[in-house]
Amino acid sequence: MNSPQFRSRRRLLLAACAGLAAPAASFAQLRGKPAIRILVGLPPGGGTDAIARYFSDSLPALLGQPVIVENHVGAGGRLAADVLKSAEPDGLTYMIAPNATPTFQTLVFGKQLKWDLWRDFAPVAGLVSYPTGMAAGMATGASSAEAFVRWARTNPQQASFGTPGLGGQNHFLGLQFAKAAGISLSVTPYKGTPPMITDLLGGHIPSAVTLLQDLLRHHRAGKMRLLGIFSDKRSPLAPDIPTMAEQGIPVRLGDAWTAMWAPVRTPQAEIARVQAALKTILAAPQARQALMSQLAVVPDYLDGEQMARRQRAELETWGPIIRASGFRAEL
Repeated sequence: MNSPQFRSRRRLLLAACAGLAAPAASFAQLRGKPAIRILVGLPPGGGTDAIARYFSDSLPALLGQPVIVENHVGAGGRLAADVLKSAEPDGLTYMIAPNATPTFQTLVFGKQLKWDLWRDFAPVAGLVSYPTGMAAGMATGASSAEAFVRWARTNPQQASFGTPGLGGQNHFLGLQFAKAAGISLSVTPYKGTPPMITDLLGGHIPSAVTLLQDLLRHHRAGKMRLLGIFSDKRSPLAPDIPTMAEQGIPVRLGDAWTAMWAPVRTPQAEIARVQAALKTILAAPQARQALMSQLAVVPDYLDGEQMARRQRAELETWGPIIRASGFRAEL
């Protein structure tokens, strides 16, 4: 959390927050006010944590209350969701999480979870979205999805893809890619993205599926080749990278995203107040610039009703895919 890279990113985000239209809230103004907690189920210094801290730095000026981030790390975000379920619904506790937590935890673990997405949580707002991509190692010689498919057909014993863990969006996107392309790809799971990237760069795996931001700089440096993204259209984060559908592989399963939830009985007035503040933050031009350039995410505000529709649509899309894969996981 105290690495030079994290401190540098933190300073840049604080500078961006300082330009918001609302007047800054001084420590004296905030003293004695009840603090709002934002729960995060992923490690400090990571992408979700950085997104949460961007909003936690901006919200006090708009809400007139201190806002703190609490990291409850482990189990793919389930621990933070467990804390959210048990929190008082008083407008002082929220969770920021990627869609991997509500969607894929629900679909993969189901009734094994301590919480139910619809019964225990109220969607507050969608915050940002970001594409997921697939890259190939240099040894394959592939610089496009079509070329990688040809390589996989010629080298069936070596054809595989890496994924940061099993049972998540990256895992199932890789399976859908193979199915749509008519090839067989075995799965190589990793405990996180960094060791997977290391193996892809070292030629130990031929391909990998993960967030675009984790692949892009290595692609730009000529150390791996981004084959495409699994989005409906090209991303403003990398408009030169084609979609898989453009290349004849019809996998259009949308972007990953990060959002905020509250305990289900949180007063609607409190939720509306936080929604208004989040919308104000994301509407600021400097927010778009900071989030896209520093965190490689696109501002994507949705209110609670829109978020509920997004959740429902994603569950309906991925449910049959995961069931058809035969994948089973245990807590």
